[in-house]
Amino acid sequence: MTTQRRCNLYDSFERYMRCIICKEITTDRVENPHPVWDFIFRTCSPPSHVTQRCFQCTERSGNDINLRWKEVKQQHSSVRGFFICRVQQHDATSEENEENISQATLIWRAIKLPIYSVALVPLTVGSAAGYLQTGLFSARRYFMLLASSVFIITWLNLSNDVYDFDTGADKDKKESVVNIVGSRTGTFVAAYLLLALGFLGLTYTSVEAANLRAILLLASAIACGYIYQCPPFRLSYQGLGEPLCFAAFGPFATIAFYLLQSSTSELPITYAILSASALVGFTTSLILFCSHFHQVEGDKAVGKFSPLVRLGTQAGSRVVKVGVATLYSGMFLLGFTQTLPFTCIILCALTIPVGKLVVNYVEKNHEDKAKIFMAKYYCVRLHVIFGVALSAGLVAAKMVAKYPVPKPIF
Repeated sequence: MTTQRRCNLYDSFERYMRCIICKEITTDRVENPHPVWDFIFRTCSPPSHVTQRCFQCTERSGNDINLRWKEVKQQHSSVRGFFICRVQQHDATSEENEENISQATLIWRAIKLPIYSVALVPLTVGSAAGYLQTGLFSARRYFMLLASSVFIITWLNLSNDVYDFDTGADKDKKESVVNIVGSRTGTFVAAYLLLALGFLGLTYTSVEAANLRAILLLASAIACGYIYQCPPFRLSYQGLGEPLCFAAFGPFATIAFYLLQSSTSELPITYAILSASALVGFTTSLILFCSHFHQVEGDKAVGKFSPLVRLGTQAGSRVVKVGVATLYSGMFLLGFTQTLPFTCIILCALTIPVGKLVVNYVEKNHEDKAKIFMAKYYCVRLHVIFGVALSAGLVAAKMVAKYPVPKPIF
């Protein structure tokens, strides 16, 4: 219960006691008294000699009644302070509990397992688009690319913690890997070892598929991740993270994974894969945008001018609303123009409630730093469900709807 509610409750008790003293009502005359008032009256009532003198005041003047009321109020002045102090103590305890997060929770937050969906969704959508084009799917290649992509995303997370630690952006961030491990150097070395392993896996798969365009696109995606957060670029500090995220996980990564699903000939670039990759990039950028809501003050303090630092959380919540509306409007437009199979439109439309959930949550909690922390995870849900629906629609178009093979652009 908040301090304001406790004070209002005590004020109600004061009015109740004043009525008793003035003989307007008595405890004998009260039928079904409010349980809260009854509890307070029984547990916090004034001494008996005071109430006795008060109940004898029926024939006395109004001034005498007020004097008696002042006596009662003075007797209970400490009670009001007691209520307030207890509430303040409770609030302080709640804040302390928020601060004293368990080590297991910190490690879970540092791992950021839901964020690895940004490795899974582009690969799945790209592979589904490749299946629509050729009717072929290589499970071995899919899981090889998935493992390599996970290494790359881990590098992004670890190196981001390292460089934010250097600038002071993660000074008070308990779930930072550097703060948990206690070693900036160890985190840095681990990050770049994982980058090397991931890039080696991607290169091996591209060489096996004899597809030069794919490795160039994947290298471009990694370059976007580097200039996003690493010195001397750090373009995320200039508010350019979202466009870089869109390019890296959308057209670059998704199209590259699409190209790598062919082992016989190089696949053409079609409007279907371009539009699907744009939708993937859009939902991925939405995750990054919403991840800044709870750290606006910290970003501003270190000169990190993310879009939310520039706009503010109120305008940012409107951007999320417009963004989700744009996502679904664009999807329907692509369906009506037959750029994407109609099966994609039907299945993706089923995810609209999740998009609405994201919008409602951000609008309601954009000023609450404790709750808005979860906004990015709501966006992850949208990203995953939308990506799965889009992939299923592409596969269904080939298996069920007999959608014609998309014509190449180049």
